[in-house]
Amino acid sequence: MTVTGPEGFPTGIVPVSTPGQLEVPRALLRQARSPLSWVSMVVLGAGALVIGILLILNGGPAKLLFTTVLAALSFPLLILVCFWLDRYEPEPARYRLAALGWGGVVAVSLSLVAEQVLFALPGTSTVIDTTITAPVVEEFGKGLFLVVIVILRRSQVHGVLDGIVYAALVGIGFAFVEDVVYYLSASDEGELPATFFLRGVMGPFAHPLFTAATGVGIGIAATTRRPGLRLTAPILGYLIAVLTHAVWNGSALWGGRGFLIAYGVVMLPLLGIVLGLAIWARYREGRMLSTALTQVAEFGWIRPDEIRWVARLSDRVSARSYAKRVGGRQAARALGAYQQTMIEIAFLHARAVDGTPPKNINQRMDILLRRAAQLRPYVILPQPPLRRPGPPMSGWHSAPRPPAEQPGRPRTW
Repeated sequence: MTVTGPEGFPTGIVPVSTPGQLEVPRALLRQARSPLSWVSMVVLGAGALVIGILLILNGGPAKLLFTTVLAALSFPLLILVCFWLDRYEPEPARYRLAALGWGGVVAVSLSLVAEQVLFALPGTSTVIDTTITAPVVEEFGKGLFLVVIVILRRSQVHGVLDGIVYAALVGIGFAFVEDVVYYLSASDEGELPATFFLRGVMGPFAHPLFTAATGVGIGIAATTRRPGLRLTAPILGYLIAVLTHAVWNGSALWGGRGFLIAYGVVMLPLLGIVLGLAIWARYREGRMLSTALTQVAEFGWIRPDEIRWVARLSDRVSARSYAKRVGGRQAARALGAYQQTMIEIAFLHARAVDGTPPKNINQRMDILLRRAAQLRPYVILPQPPLRRPGPPMSGWHSAPRPPAEQPGRPRTW
């Protein structure tokens, strides 16, 4: 069993207690969760429980169970599309769940309270409530998650693609709970089949699509070096989200013909544009990852022949399958952790090259490089090439150093 050592060169065989089962320290595979993550889980869980109780009181357990299953049928494909787009630098599962939870709990709660207050104001009408108030309030509640992520976890938003994925997941969570509410109401009125066809078959992508516009704006703001664009991009994205939401809601007031026109002329083309933008961003992200890893290899932080197993999606998956077959489940997990760590290093390096590094880049880079060095002894890769070991390196430090680092000075980018 050939593995790569802390210096990045073959080091021989790692002792295993059982043939084909590599023993990896649990601390390396355990994902530490911050207090913020635990607080978020508790708050979202409590909110979901409250909403569930209210829905049970409104429709009864049996009817709620039926409408919940019915609503859930519409979104697995959309979630899989989000995960497929996010394969180069997949977001942590807890952040994906937080996005879904925010849409289904926080955004729904904020929208419900705000709409009840605003709908009761004098001078309002069904047209105003449907085409103005609801889009403004709901898109604000959904888009707020992206603002919170950028403020509290800036490292999780690397560009437009991350903004689209997070926004779409928030929209899916919101649409799921909203669909349950609509289906409960429609079942009492005998209109459940028509409502399911309109919302669950024709329009499950609507809320994710609206919020994706805000996500694009946030993604642009997170990566640009232009202060003016950093301010205007999120605002413009939010306004586009509100406008498309208003057109969608307003089409319901125009009759069947108006709805079909809005659906074919506005919604479907916009969906194609957003998907095209996301696929382009995904392709660009893959090329950036390969370029950044090539530059990182010049520092000695990754072997050049390892780049393909991190940067190429198909090779990444096949490498984990090989590691699992040779070293067992823990070996596959160790390789996955190593791949993810090197991806984060590459993205952080790319931000430094682009001139948009975070303020704590040196601290974060040190943490990532040390984690990569700790994982390297347990990394199993397919068909490692034979080569002579180079000069020994200490820990994750390399012979070629970043240009900004000089003897006697701390490493900086």
